[in-house]
Formats: sequence, structure tokens, C-alpha cells
Amino acid sequence: QVQLLESGGGSVQAGGSKRLSCTVSEATFGRYCLGWFRQIPGRQRETVADLNVAGNPNYADAGKGRFTISQDIARNTIYLQMNNLTPEDSAMYYCGAAKQDPGAWWMCGRWEYWGQGPQVTVSS
Repeated sequence: QVQLLESGGGSVQAGGSKRLSCTVSEATFGRYCLGWFRQIPGRQRETVADLNVAGNPNYADAGKGRFTISQDIARNTIYLQMNNLTPEDSAMYYCGAAKQDPGAWWMCGRWEYWGQGPQVTVSS
């Protein structure tokens, strides 16, 4: 069982920045993929960025260019640095964990553990 606890949500003006943190249970790094996702009301949850078990980042379209995912293994924490935010980035942001794909260790399997999700609201 992986436990994830996010922090850092809140309101910000357009053009501003925000950093989200996700503290995970011990012994997660190196065994699970970790990632950030977001969900806007009425829409499906979408991937923002993730880290495979080796800590290599992968960015989906939602996260390319303005967002950076990183990890601090000593603190059992991953981060999502978000810059130049727009109102379209307003969403519930979730931290997730997945076991590595059994057939391809560098890929992530099904995302099955989730945090509570802080709300990020960007005002124009």
C-alpha cells in the first residue's frame, strides 16, 4: 500500500507560479512510478508528468514547457513546479503511484494509488 500526501495548492494569478509537493510512504522510490495528474470538472483525469522507477521524467502535453517534475528521495517527496500559469490550468491536481510495467521496467503500469488532490485555481 502506497500512501501519498499532497500540499501546495491554492490560488494564484495568471502568469504566476506554484509548486506542489507530494510526500510518499517509505520504500516507494525505485519500486513505483510517481506522477502528477489533473482533473477539471466534467473532464477526464489527464496526465501532467511522471517519473519512472529510475527517476526519469516523462511529460504529457499538459505538462510540456511550463511544468517541471522532480524528486527528493531523502525527503520521500516529489514536486511539480508550475510556471506561467493560465486560468486553463485551474484543476484538482493529484499525485499518483504505479508499479513498473512487468514487461518493460522503464515504463509504468496501471496507476492505482492516489492522493487527495489539492485544488489549484488560476485567476485572470
